[in-house]
Amino acid sequence: MAEACQQFPSVVDRYFTRWYKTDVKGQLYEDYCILQHSNRICVITLAECHPVLQSGKNISSISYQISANCSRLQNKVSGKSKRGAQFLTEFAPLCRITCCDGDEYTIYSCIRGRLLEPSTEGYIAVVLPKFEESKTVTEGLLSQTQYEEVLLKRTSIPDSKVDL
Repeated sequence: MAEACQQFPSVVDRYFTRWYKTDVKGQLYEDYCILQHSNRICVITLAECHPVLQSGKNISSISYQISANCSRLQNKVSGKSKRGAQFLTEFAPLCRITCCDGDEYTIYSCIRGRLLEPSTEGYIAVVLPKFEESKTVTEGLLSQTQYEEVLLKRTSIPDSKVDL
């Protein structure tokens, strides 16, 4: 007797809350998804509708060299208090993505906190907000439901009239 296959939630769906930042720095459709764990750690990723993912672009490089004096890869974190971690503001650049078609995208933190780890393996960075800011770090971000409403509005309004 065959049993019906059960669909179990993914680890992300079970343990993380999805938050979204839309049109970052005024760039239409450049949306980010911030996955917030109950232990305060936030994982910065691109939202599904970001042009890199939406258009299926091929990435030629990801550079964490932000300026001549700043490389996110030089981030050296140690100890329980995460000494040495680079502190990020909401609009601190994390990396630059260059696509094979020549398009470039600067990816920003979207939240304040300490950079624990940059990565190119499925996420952009792991950020730890200050303990006293952990409750307010999501102010200005959209919930999953609010983000879905934004996406619905985008598909019902011609591109030239989108004003988010």
